[in-house]
Amino acid sequence: MAVKAIIDLPKDIYQTLSSHGLSKDVISRESKKLLALKCYKEKILSLGKSAELSGLSIREFIEFLGKNDTSVIDYSEEQLEKEFKSVEKLKKALKS
Repeated sequence: MAVKAIIDLPKDIYQTLSSHGLSKDVISRESKKLLALKCYKEKILSLGKSAELSGLSIREFIEFLGKNDTSVIDYSEEQLEKEFKSVEKLKKALKS
């Protein structure tokens, strides 16, 4: 079951958007994509749930993230350092 959320736009703003080809459907789709982006960036929703909210496939949502300067992989310095150490250990083990 879906829940309907409504945004109110001042008439003059809607007319301006409409005159630029932005129908109510386009405004709705773009609003959902931007909300999904915000929820993903703020770690409110996972990648999968954000993609679902946006109405895009996960692959399309990842591309959307890239176009909006948002990384899919968000490591802290500590996590990144741990990953590098793991890679170094793996390299040494493979050389043995």
